[in-house]
Amino acid sequence: MLSDVLRFATVVVIDDVRANLRLLESSLKAFGLREIKTFSDSVEGLAWLQANSWDLLLLDLDMPAPNGFEILQQLENRDRSRSPVIIVTALNGLDERRRGLELGANDYICKPLDLPDLLLRVRNNLQLSLASQALQQERDQLEQRVQQRTAQLRASFQSVIRSLARAAGYKDNETGDHILRIGESAALIARALGLDAKWIEQLRLAAPMHDVGKIGIPDAILNKPGRLDSEERLHMNLHAQIGYDILHDEQRSPLTDLAAEIAVSHHERWDGSGYPNGLKGEEIPLSGRIVALCDVYDALRSPRSYKQAWSAERAQAYILENAGGHFDPHLVQVMSSVFTELEDLQLTMADRAEPFTLSPQHD
Repeated sequence: MLSDVLRFATVVVIDDVRANLRLLESSLKAFGLREIKTFSDSVEGLAWLQANSWDLLLLDLDMPAPNGFEILQQLENRDRSRSPVIIVTALNGLDERRRGLELGANDYICKPLDLPDLLLRVRNNLQLSLASQALQQERDQLEQRVQQRTAQLRASFQSVIRSLARAAGYKDNETGDHILRIGESAALIARALGLDAKWIEQLRLAAPMHDVGKIGIPDAILNKPGRLDSEERLHMNLHAQIGYDILHDEQRSPLTDLAAEIAVSHHERWDGSGYPNGLKGEEIPLSGRIVALCDVYDALRSPRSYKQAWSAERAQAYILENAGGHFDPHLVQVMSSVFTELEDLQLTMADRAEPFTLSPQHD
């Protein structure tokens, strides 16, 4: 007896001899199968197979085009375990058998048929098909659960990262909008460079943490209203290395690794005059070079207690003038191609609070 699951499996029969179709259909029904599709026209049968899901195919070989071999070729990309094919044919030569199996058939039965033998093979192949489908469904459900859990963990992780970036912003008396704009503008430039979408998203999330190291700078220095003296400037410059030390973790995460890289490198300069390591040119990580541009441009376009916001024209001219000195000249060229989009960010993500007092020497 067939189980209910097997009983309602979809079995397709393609044979150009109607008498054979009737015999096979009646035998399959007597065996307990309920979902049987028969085709004497191989063109119609192939079209149905390609447009619908099915569990087992009984296929004749010697038919008008497309014959059984040609149908197997058309079905070569199917999952053989989920959609098995039993060749049922009068062609019993070794060459035909070998060719049929090489083209993807799961089993081969020669006419005249031994019906009990055929039905046993039908049952075995259907059990294979449905077991494979059940396994795939279980895998899909497991993968979906893993994806959901991964998304939840990613959301939680990103929430912590954003909180850390905001904490640095409060410490530095920066607006949260400035911090978020750095991430969006960095992603904008990275997209213009044609970089990998996954890396771009990580850059968007990591860039706002570029100044997290300022958490480790004393308030007396960070919020000093006047110019910093040389000793205070040296102390202030430590925030790049402090940021790296905060974000770098032995457990390793691509996002925190990238954030640490940005924190320690976004004050390096193309000509080697930056800090903390005096890196030059392409020695500076790409992430740091991108964020350096975004940070300076956004700072110029933002009002501070010590200055008015620069106009877009003035800020853009400054960026262009410092290509090859402060900034990577190629990135400046790319940035210039998206100035309009950067200005759109200034409008859509405008600061929602008055800027706090901040010395011009503290950037």
